[in-house]
Amino acid sequence: MPPPQRRLPQLAQYRTDAVTRRLCAGTHLYEDFARDVDVELTADRLNAMGLTLGIDLVALARHARSAVRRIDVRDRRLAGICAVGVWAAVPTLLYALLQDLPELAETAAAALVLAYLSAWWLVYRAHGQARAAALAVEHGAERPADLAPPVEPQAEQRLIAQKKTNVIPYTANAERTNPFVGSGWELREMVWQPIDISRPADDPSGGGKLTVKPFDVVDLHGFVAREMENIAGLKGLRVRNRLYVIGNHVPYVGPDLMPDRLHMPRTQIPKQLVQAGLVQPGAGMRTYLSLERAGEGGRAIVSMHLRARLQYPSLTWEVAAYGIPPLEPRFDAVTELRIDGFGRWWDLFSHATAHALPLLLGAASRLSRRAWERGRRARALEKLRREIDKRHLLYDYGAVDSIRERVADWKQSGYSERTDAQDFLQRLQQGVLIATERFLKDHNVDTSSFDAAQQVINTHTYNFQNVNGPTNIGPNGVINQHGAGPGAGRPGAGAAQPGPGAAKP
Repeated sequence: MPPPQRRLPQLAQYRTDAVTRRLCAGTHLYEDFARDVDVELTADRLNAMGLTLGIDLVALARHARSAVRRIDVRDRRLAGICAVGVWAAVPTLLYALLQDLPELAETAAAALVLAYLSAWWLVYRAHGQARAAALAVEHGAERPADLAPPVEPQAEQRLIAQKKTNVIPYTANAERTNPFVGSGWELREMVWQPIDISRPADDPSGGGKLTVKPFDVVDLHGFVAREMENIAGLKGLRVRNRLYVIGNHVPYVGPDLMPDRLHMPRTQIPKQLVQAGLVQPGAGMRTYLSLERAGEGGRAIVSMHLRARLQYPSLTWEVAAYGIPPLEPRFDAVTELRIDGFGRWWDLFSHATAHALPLLLGAASRLSRRAWERGRRARALEKLRREIDKRHLLYDYGAVDSIRERVADWKQSGYSERTDAQDFLQRLQQGVLIATERFLKDHNVDTSSFDAAQQVINTHTYNFQNVNGPTNIGPNGVINQHGAGPGAGRPGAGAAQPGPGAAKP
């Protein structure tokens, strides 16, 4: 029976979509981030997307596209001004000075001044719009997705389906480092003590033994999934069975996952295929019960991936605990924007004065570089599809990482995040043990072996100092786990291919 609710004043709470709002605001403040997100979430691709936890992907895609369009419009106008007001005016001015034509020189100089002032105003206005959009999504009452225009319907449908994905293809390189792409960094991986399930329980009425009710791992996973939230006392716990598949084994799953080898895999497959990965795992294909819980405002996320191993007469659990820390400090910049009249004007004035000339002179080259990059991605994708179709290339469709873990920083994990995460994982561990015990008792199995194993299992702890201490943080914030080299705990570390958003189709 839950304790009675005491009537007390309500303290301020984090928004449940706080991380989504910070990332959406970040797309308006950081062009490189906006372009990476736009490509990853909406562009044509072959690779699966990594599991992105605690983020409204539709909202993020909309704001990234809005930011990219605003910057492109600004640069096209700057390029036009530069072509007419700079590259035409400068030779004219030099000619007028050499030929001693003062009227022509004055006209050319006026054109240069007008070009600079026009560029200054464009930069001022574009930056003001970016600030306004960032502040609106951070402080506004509306949903972030409602504050930006939609992107392509098919892209939004794919992102919505991504929330309920029950299959995760991961790149073959991640098999050696972190197959749970999108879950962050390893906190602990272990296989629990085996439990003897062959002995029937004593009949409570006396006179012998009960008959063991037959069961399989599908039954056990289903029971744990249904009971975990109540047992662990973690409201909002996300529980889902998922089939994890090595990327170059995706075609072997069949058309339910890969109906067309020239396009990215599906995000959802029939439940029977997921269950098959429990009963008899395939080659590079295993099903895990993923338990995911976000801390206050989604700042930190912990997940526990479980897989029951039933080989009669023993049962054990494979357990992998992972964590995602808070966002990088740069995403706090939206909270530092000045909103008072003079402060806002001064920030905009300073930004426009410092950036107007470089942005004006470099507009044409930026537009050319972006066009070349789009063409390069399209050519690379076309080449891959041709090799898959004509040369029957066995392509690795797996995800490398996810947006959420890519912008996370363990140095930003404070005391509250660490203790909350430890509490979540301990509750999850205890919840799995309680659910397993109840399941075995419901099936008339003698739990004496379980009781002995539980004493050993309960000694397992999750020490976040191992991933947060300064001695374990290597170059670029990469976590060194258990004495491994830099990048050992990073999803996709050591992969030869680049990130999916920037270069990998």
